Amino acid sequence: MTSAQQLLRSQRDVLLNWTRDHPAPLLRWLRDAEVLSSPQYLSLLERSPVNAVAQALETVCATEESSQKFLLVLREVQDYYCEDLQAWVERHCRRDAVSKPAAEPVKVEEKKPKSPFAKLLKGKSKGFTPISEVKAKEGQKPSRSAKLANIRVPITAHKTTLLKRTEQLKCYSEGEGVASNSASHIEIRYTDLFVTEDNDLVDSSQHEYFDLASRRARIYVHQACQRIRPCHLLSPEGTSGRSPKRVKVKGIAGIGKSIAVQRLVYEWAIGKSMREFTCVFDLRFRELNLIEAPLSLLELLGERFRYLKAVLPDLFASPSSLLFILDGLDEFKFPLDWNIPGTNIDVNSKVPVSELMVALIKGSFLPEASVILTTRPSTEAPKHFFQRCCVVLGFEEDQVKEYTSKFYKDSEVAEKVYDYILNNDNLFVLSFIPLYCYIICTAMAEFFSGSQGVGDSKSLELNPPRTVSEVYFCYLFTAVKHHALRGSAERGTPRSEVLSLAKQQLTNLGKLAYENLLQKKIMFNRADLEKYGVIPADVQSTFLCDILQPLKEETVEMFSFFHLTVQEHLAALYCAINLFSQEDIIQALDFWCFGIHPPSSSAAPLQNTDLNMDKLESLQMFTRFFMGMLRARLAGQLDGLVLSPMERGDGIAVQLGVWFQDQFKSRELENQKALNLLHCLMEFHTKEATSIAAPEIKKLNLFKMKLSVVDCAAMHYVLQFSPHKLQELNLGYSNIGNRGLNRLGPILHRCESLYLRYNCLDRQAAILESAILKSNECQVKKLFMCGNNLGPEGVLELWNALEHNTTVEELYLDITGITERGTENIVNCLSKNTSLKTLTIVGNDIGEVGRRRLKELGKSRPGLRIIANFVDDLGLLQAYLDWVEEIRVDRDQLDSVKNADALQSVLKGLQVAGDQVEKGENAEKAKELQTKIVELLKSSKHLTGQR
Repeated sequence: MTSAQQLLRSQRDVLLNWTRDHPAPLLRWLRDAEVLSSPQYLSLLERSPVNAVAQALETVCATEESSQKFLLVLREVQDYYCEDLQAWVERHCRRDAVSKPAAEPVKVEEKKPKSPFAKLLKGKSKGFTPISEVKAKEGQKPSRSAKLANIRVPITAHKTTLLKRTEQLKCYSEGEGVASNSASHIEIRYTDLFVTEDNDLVDSSQHEYFDLASRRARIYVHQACQRIRPCHLLSPEGTSGRSPKRVKVKGIAGIGKSIAVQRLVYEWAIGKSMREFTCVFDLRFRELNLIEAPLSLLELLGERFRYLKAVLPDLFASPSSLLFILDGLDEFKFPLDWNIPGTNIDVNSKVPVSELMVALIKGSFLPEASVILTTRPSTEAPKHFFQRCCVVLGFEEDQVKEYTSKFYKDSEVAEKVYDYILNNDNLFVLSFIPLYCYIICTAMAEFFSGSQGVGDSKSLELNPPRTVSEVYFCYLFTAVKHHALRGSAERGTPRSEVLSLAKQQLTNLGKLAYENLLQKKIMFNRADLEKYGVIPADVQSTFLCDILQPLKEETVEMFSFFHLTVQEHLAALYCAINLFSQEDIIQALDFWCFGIHPPSSSAAPLQNTDLNMDKLESLQMFTRFFMGMLRARLAGQLDGLVLSPMERGDGIAVQLGVWFQDQFKSRELENQKALNLLHCLMEFHTKEATSIAAPEIKKLNLFKMKLSVVDCAAMHYVLQFSPHKLQELNLGYSNIGNRGLNRLGPILHRCESLYLRYNCLDRQAAILESAILKSNECQVKKLFMCGNNLGPEGVLELWNALEHNTTVEELYLDITGITERGTENIVNCLSKNTSLKTLTIVGNDIGEVGRRRLKELGKSRPGLRIIANFVDDLGLLQAYLDWVEEIRVDRDQLDSVKNADALQSVLKGLQVAGDQVEKGENAEKAKELQTKIVELLKSSKHLTGQR
């Protein structure tokens, strides 16, 4: 028997020649067979294909055992390569010619029952059996065997095509061909995402980034989540053991939906995931937009996957072995009618492409096939059509760290950047979105790589970006300098000169971005680009590839900005360099923030102002970017781009301060609009403007806004410039957590009424609040801390603080985890307090001792009203009835474990106090509340699957 090692050494050059153009399958299977270690594998992926295969063969030939494993792997992957290699495998890799070493088999996930086709084409977990052997085994069914053999070749061609299309993460590429960044291989760059079950709620009034931030605020802290890896989207769920047939995956732009399904397709094509499917069809709605005439599914797939055209009828004979991945429903331009029956459609029916997609998604057509649909939250796809609905929440903190370590070759640089992100609230909150993470890492490379030129040392090294606008401008500048102007600018070239060289390109791109942002248009064809002077040919190898993404699929060529926020930022940059007067800037802000059309202006951004007034919220991020870019212009950082000088007058900053002052003074601002104005002031970051605007903020009601730490930073930044007390700061149900409360700490003592209900606060927050109450400057009169887990230690801190406090008149501590121990010093401390008039402490398990202490306190402080039982106060009962009704209507609250715990606490409190009141209005309300809570908890258990 020929030694495997000797065979490979003698045939090394031949094997290299056959596999050099497409090494991915071979290398991946060698890694999984433990011939290559993970570090070796990732290192080879960064090399050129020929060098990667050559090095792999060197490693393989080192021992007889690894050589034998290689021959077995070659059997598995032979169909990805040429017929000559397959013939070589047939001669040299027969199982009776190669002794298999004792090794662990490649582990694959548990599979569903396989269809007849899938049993043959099951990802080659045991290698493709030669056709002659298939016929021997299927001797009684030769025609069927021949049919399966005919499918095998096109399917292999399909897998090879998909591998070539999915193995690179295009968004990290610096160009195409020779200019491509080899480190963008999906195996190197891909970082797992946080995906969880979805309740299908959407707040379409918000910019999608803010809606996602609020969702994460709710889920991260108190919701029991099942984290789902993309490869498990079709895994059986619950005790039924059934795999879902229809799965919806939603998430905002840049959160990683398309990359996740790209990874899914890659894993199937390389034979490592979803091997129960004979064929996977990946279709993108942006491509389907080009189909105007009615057509059948066979025609659609035959045109899209031409090498499968002849075998499509055979594939559809077993639809349960087919998977459709439909990516980007939000980009579909045709209207969707979910009420069309669709039951009369078959694979040959010619219907509009929108009707075809609706029928496929609903399952009225091909119900046995599996479908994964991705979409942004703003696009309707009714939940009842799906067996599983998921939401992509991006990265968790560990994934941000992993991502930065993968982004930079230098581990020290990666660590510095990660630490900087972690310690900067603005960047930390951005980083959970993968594409934000990329933008941040790209921008930060200039600061931490140690390679800055002399011309940049002052503007970059000493001033790392802090705000969102600064991060994006640094990213843009990096893209311009190192990609757009390759060969035209050195590292030491001054910023103004770099921007001057790219002025025409940035102006054209900015105009394209802005005018289409007003229309909410994010996809462009070649004619759209040419209309704005953006030359498509430039996209191929310049920085435009980082800003605009070409999407070339056979006959399709569409373009989009690298990310929605990049379009918003370039639009803001365009407006910042084309608005020259104070009047123009004020008119623009009136238009973008409140929909007031400019009366007349010669400024380009105010000429085409056709905007859907219902979509004003979608401009919120853009307005923040604009304020940041306006600040950059006033600071001279846009010199080289500016076409005309800005008029001086009384000073732009002062006039803007007056404008913001007027908005807070004369408008009844909705929560989101008020918060956006605060962010605009923080991005503008100018003391003159903020000092004028801040004193006009008397009340700030952000109830149920689900705020991030950056929102808290914006509130703190603005309110620190106000010398006056704040009559009311309502942050109830905002889930700011301890980190957010710490950010607000320096201004909380000036809030007369401070609502912090249900904010996931704990003992540390109680300690912070105690320090505020002890302060000589404390002006707090009402403090609402209900629904926070302060615990006995936390409230002991509060009692100590109230001993000498002379301002607090009302204190609400319902459902805060107070136990008997938490009442230890309440009598001693509150007997000395002279200001407190109302104390509510219901929903806490204080025991008999605690209740005795409250009675004792009531005797020593006859002017203090103490509400310890729900039945004591009719208004309190009604408030809780209203709260229960809110939870019943809002399923997002219903699914919250924290609220379920709170409801249990209320129920227990009602049961404890129920015997004390047998009749009267209080008793009726108490019974009504008790009944509704019991019904709600039953409903919640049913909806959450008793998690």
